[in-house]
Amino acid sequence: MSLGERWCVVTGGRGFAARHLVELLVRSNMFLVRIADLEPTIQLSTEEEGGSLAEALKSGRAKYVSADLRDSAQVLRVIEGAQVVFHMAAPNSSVNNYQLHYSVNVQGTKNVIAACIQSKVKRLVYTSSASVVFDGKRGILNGDESLPYPAKPLDSYTATKSEGEAAVIKANGTDGLLTCSLRPSSIFGPGDRLFVPSLVAAAKAGKSKFIIGNGENIYDFTYVENVAHAHICAERALASGGEVAENAAGQAYFITNMEPMKFWDFTSRILGDLGYERPRIKVPAFAVMPVAHVVEQIYKLLGPYGMKVPQLIPSRIRLLSCSRSFNCSKAKDRLGYSPIVSLEEGLKRTIESFSHLRADKQRKREGPSKAYRWLGGGRVADMLLWKDKKQTLLTLLILMAIYCNLVASQSTIITALAKILLLASAFLFIHGNLPDRIFGYTIEKIPDSQFHLSEERSHRYAVSMASSWNDAVHALKSLCKGKDWMLFFKVILLLSILSFLGAISLQSLFVIGLPVAFIAFSVYELKEEAIDAMFSEALSYGCKLKSKISKKVIGAKKND
Repeated sequence: MSLGERWCVVTGGRGFAARHLVELLVRSNMFLVRIADLEPTIQLSTEEEGGSLAEALKSGRAKYVSADLRDSAQVLRVIEGAQVVFHMAAPNSSVNNYQLHYSVNVQGTKNVIAACIQSKVKRLVYTSSASVVFDGKRGILNGDESLPYPAKPLDSYTATKSEGEAAVIKANGTDGLLTCSLRPSSIFGPGDRLFVPSLVAAAKAGKSKFIIGNGENIYDFTYVENVAHAHICAERALASGGEVAENAAGQAYFITNMEPMKFWDFTSRILGDLGYERPRIKVPAFAVMPVAHVVEQIYKLLGPYGMKVPQLIPSRIRLLSCSRSFNCSKAKDRLGYSPIVSLEEGLKRTIESFSHLRADKQRKREGPSKAYRWLGGGRVADMLLWKDKKQTLLTLLILMAIYCNLVASQSTIITALAKILLLASAFLFIHGNLPDRIFGYTIEKIPDSQFHLSEERSHRYAVSMASSWNDAVHALKSLCKGKDWMLFFKVILLLSILSFLGAISLQSLFVIGLPVAFIAFSVYELKEEAIDAMFSEALSYGCKLKSKISKKVIGAKKND
């Protein structure tokens, strides 16, 4: 059969592993490749624009088709006329949304199977996951395909993936369709949008130093090019005919690099080679799990309003702390699979591909920090940011003396002010009578200008107070009209905060405020980029929430 009649389809063809399979298919010249994905048009990356995929799209050896697997008519249109289907489409595994995963991984897969049967497709290779046999409680060491699906899957993604896999295997032999399922474990490599970027994000946030669990859990990782190669091996085995095809069809296969290693050694290698802090502090998984459950519940409440999937959720904790290694003997014997890229070479290529995320290539701060500018850039900034350690320590000693003598003694506000004024008066009187030099040290006199309030400054203060008063009056008038709901919510929030702060005693204010003032600003200066990123994300979420609340309020008013 000529190449012009040999079409294959790759569903989810713009995904991480699928891109590598498409490249391998195009380079091998085995098939004409139909790339199916959700986007209306294909957008090539900079690397792809000058590569074999761009050339294949221009020549017609590859074609992009926009399709939603949840629509059976669209699926049939994509698959019609193909000999082989590589079904790799799946939602983001980090999004724990059962309805989404079921609609794609189960219903979408059934649509693919039905289209394959109707279009007389000969071979269907399904991309599953090694997690389909993992319950998140018991580790797996050298597990093989005899392991059953757990009664309680790890999450909604693996639950629906196993259901989709079962449907594919069950369909084997229907109207001549041969099927099999591949279960790659922990895919990594160039183009990864989840694993390495999340490691780097954690490192920037100062979280990369932590090891969840005892750090001894064994993992099987799979370089992405080996995953693509395994799909080719599976297709070739199904196409071989005879006993080879009969043995290969209707089966599931674990796919790994066949080089298991400690999970935390693997992550340490990536982080260290990119210039970030390596994991070293061990935190027991059971100690983190209660917090992870709380975070997950918060996400369930706020997820519909745009909250991103947090990293600290129970399923992630289990994945990070349990062993997961698999035996690939079955894939080797029946599919002829063996890795074409070693783990060491795969790590090297991956790290090189993420050179733009190296710690030494991150944006350097130019000029003074935001914290320094916010604090006025003078003595107060030097003191709170510990730039003048002598001055900072002296200020802390003075504040501690004030706390011990005035605050901790439960003095009233009037008594405390009187004592401060008494001490200040005594200090100024004694200081004014000291000679200009004592034991060779010059005594700097306080000039009168320090206590003088100029006319210009007085005018500026008065204008500022008048402006604030006018703004308050304007806000009060808007409230009286009863139309500006967002202003009402802002006022309520501000007054609630003030009432909360007003209930805090002076003693509590010192105990809480002093550490915050002398630590928070310096921490922000050190972690400015990471904190700004977190703040931007929170602000974006707040804006989305505000927009949704506004729409609901407006809708309710219209209904009334």
